[in-house]
This record gives sequence, C-alpha cells and structure tokens, in this order.
Amino acid sequence: MRKAPVFLAGLTIVGLVLTVYSCPPATAGQIKLTYSCFFPSTHIQSKLAEAWCREVEKRTHGRVKVDYYAGQTLTKAKQCYDGTVAGISDIGFSVLAYTRGRFPVMSVVDLPLGYTSGTVATKVANEVYRQFKPKELSDTEVMYLHAHGPGLLHTKSRPVRKLEDIKGLRLRGTGTSSLVIKALGGTPVPRPMPETYQMLQKGVVDGSVYPLESNKGWKLGEVTKYCTAAFGAAYTTTFFVVMNKSKWQELPADIQKIIRRINSEWAVRHGKAWDQSDGKGMIYFLNQGGQIIGLKSKEMARWKKAVAPIVDDYIKKVSAKGINGARVVDFVNKTLAQLQ
Repeated sequence: MRKAPVFLAGLTIVGLVLTVYSCPPATAGQIKLTYSCFFPSTHIQSKLAEAWCREVEKRTHGRVKVDYYAGQTLTKAKQCYDGTVAGISDIGFSVLAYTRGRFPVMSVVDLPLGYTSGTVATKVANEVYRQFKPKELSDTEVMYLHAHGPGLLHTKSRPVRKLEDIKGLRLRGTGTSSLVIKALGGTPVPRPMPETYQMLQKGVVDGSVYPLESNKGWKLGEVTKYCTAAFGAAYTTTFFVVMNKSKWQELPADIQKIIRRINSEWAVRHGKAWDQSDGKGMIYFLNQGGQIIGLKSKEMARWKKAVAPIVDDYIKKVSAKGINGARVVDFVNKTLAQLQ
C-alpha cells in the first residue's frame, strides 16, 4: 500500500519527461514578437503587414513567430508609436502625423508638394530617413516607412470648384493635412482615420482630405459625393513600421539581416499597393455615384499659392529647433524632381 505513492510519482515523472521530449523541435528557443497595426484586417495595407509577419517566419524557418494584431486591438492608432517604445507591442505600424510635432524632420515628407503617386511618396520618405537619420526616430528601430498617393479633398454634400467654396466647411484632417485644410480656408477637425466614416455619416464633418484609396479601403466613398482633384497641391501621409529598440537588439545578427532584406522589399510593395488601391478607390467612388471635379490651371495655381506658406512655416519652425529646414525641404524637392 505504501508503494503506491512512489509508483504514482514515478508515472508523473515519466509523464513530464515524455511531455518535454514530445514538444515540436521548431518551437525550442523560438523568438516571439507582437505586431500592432491600426488598419482593419481587410485593408490591403493590413494584409501586407500580416504578409510581412508570415515572410519573417518563413525566411527564419520558424525561429521567429510574429503574432499580428490588426484594427487597433493591441494599441490605438495614436498610441502605437509610444506603445512600441514602451514594449506594449514589439512592432508598430501607424501614422507619424498622429503625434503632431514629435517628428519634425520626417514631417517634411507630408508637405503639400504635389505628389503624384504612393510609389514616389514612399521613396521620398525612405530617402529622407536614410539621408538625415533623424534623432526623433532613434528610440525605435525603423523597419521601413511608406506613404500614400495624392491626398485630395472629398466632401459630403457641397461640391468644391474654387477656393471660396471651402469657406465654412469642417473637414477631418491630421498633421499636415489639417494645415492644408486651414490654408485652403476650411476648419480642420483632427481625428484619426478610423473615426472618419462615422463622423461623415453623422454630419460631424462636411468632408475630409485623403487619398482616393480610402474611398474603398475605409468605405468613405459611401459617405462622400465629391472629390476635388487638386493634384498640384496634393500632400501625402507618412506611415511607420518600427520595432522596440531592445527587442531588436536582442535578435541574433543573422535574423536582423533577414528582416532588413524583407523590409527593403516590403517598402516597395506598400508604395505600389497604395497606387493600385488609388485606382480601385476611384472606381469604387464613381460606382457609388461620386463625382470628380477637375480644376483649371488658373484655379490650380491659386490652390498651390494658398498652401505654399505651409512650407515656409515648416522651415521656420524646425529651424528654431536646430534643424536646417531649408536643407531638408531642398532635399525633398530635388528627390521629387528626380522621381516624378
């Protein structure tokens, strides 16, 4: 009778041994990472982000496992960068402009310089980072940056054919886009993109500024009717994909090398995806009964003149922080001239 506990204990030990040795070899020493993205899982940019996770797993042969959290389920859009710094997520994907004033050098990319495509805007964003390596991003490890195509004005019920038509309109915009709205005569309402549909639907705002892709990607084509195609004054928005600094430094050198290679490929893919999405967004918008309003050259010149002071103000503000704003703007203009 007294031998029973010993026998049972023996079975327990054997069970533990069998459990340990039956674990799949691939999970031994596996590095686990978390990735937070504010885009909904159905959005192409979110799908690309998740594809990045799977590619990292594939090329590291399972040594790295990335758990992906879309649609602000881990951190909200505005808290994503700080959340990555603090380690709430190991990797974060959101918008630099959501923390206005924190990224003075990189905010040059968002200026209304007449962007023609997401591919071009993405190249500019990464070139600015490579050229200046701004301290503002030094508290994370930058995976890559990307930027959407031309940001254009969309309105719910009032068509905008000239600058005077914007007066009195409340328009959703953040960061530089809010400055564009103000310069054009509207009243900016700075709220994150995930809130835009409901704001338009309820009449909280009269419109918003965003790239054509958002008409389908965020379904905004359902709640807007007019798009003013002021390409000459088009801005962009810079998106970041960053990793917690300590987490990055803990990764083996060979894994860091693999991730850097993937990053260079994915930045290009994001830029192309923005352009493809713009085309689909335009079709979606038109199929919803939307109207695209073109501007004659004389009116377009008025819009460009109206937003020009934004660039001058940028130079003054960042120069006051010890940054050579004129040099940064000149670099972007030269880069744009080579790419467009």
